[in-house]
Amino acid sequence: MNLRIRQIAKTSVAAGTLLGALVLGGLQALALTPEQITQKLTRIPVFTITDAQGAPLVASPPNGQKGNPAAGVFISQQDAQAFLERLKQQSPEVAKNVKVVPISLAEVYDLERKNQGKQPQLDFVYVPTKKQLDSAVAILKKVDPKAQQFPGTPLFAARAGKDKEKGFLTIQQGNQSVIPMFFDKEQLQALLDRFKQQQPDLANSADIEVFPLEGVLEAMTTQKDPQLEKIVLVPSLESIQFIQTLQKQQPSGQTKPAPQPANKPAAQPANKSATPPKK
Repeated sequence: MNLRIRQIAKTSVAAGTLLGALVLGGLQALALTPEQITQKLTRIPVFTITDAQGAPLVASPPNGQKGNPAAGVFISQQDAQAFLERLKQQSPEVAKNVKVVPISLAEVYDLERKNQGKQPQLDFVYVPTKKQLDSAVAILKKVDPKAQQFPGTPLFAARAGKDKEKGFLTIQQGNQSVIPMFFDKEQLQALLDRFKQQQPDLANSADIEVFPLEGVLEAMTTQKDPQLEKIVLVPSLESIQFIQTLQKQQPSGQTKPAPQPANKPAAQPANKSATPPKK
């Protein structure tokens, strides 16, 4: 597999969404269908706090305050477990009946769709790791030194090329060229390092940009852009390793397996698939 640069219109990191970022002039396409989006999200594990019946733990607004009830969706299993440990100290009666449960991001997306228009509406709040939020803010500061926070859950993608010809870094996945977006900046950096070895003439032009997961999902739902079909989300190594450990512990014949990590070419782009050609 080779690493390539796909020429796509330049985007502003500070914009915070993909709107206008993935445009091919003159081409028209429908927004992705819910089924297409679900397929992209099925292999992304996230973590929630649920009761014995599988219902999510919901936080309601304090008395007298406006707002919808909310359920947390953790990108990191460790963060979800840390939240549960704090809950055990603060509200032991509540904590004894709940646990951390891995689900796919597709399930959250489907629940959000089914919940639209219902009252009271349940909001799902994504909880990224502090490390990745810090990385996202550092990238934003390169564009806006006054940036203090990142508006959402960071997804990292790489671009390279000369001036206005900069395009997104792609990888070959089967017969398709796809744009990987990573929940962990470190995974993308490993892929980018391989790319710089393969194409040293573009090494100085390569950089990492960041987009909010929420904005990417909104763009998939509403934007007419054929390039959105090429996006592949890559879960963190922590999530992949946790799910693989969980699968080994499951009894044979279990009917509902845990969410699967993204396929091997995207989840492990820095190994064999990204090795520079031998001389």
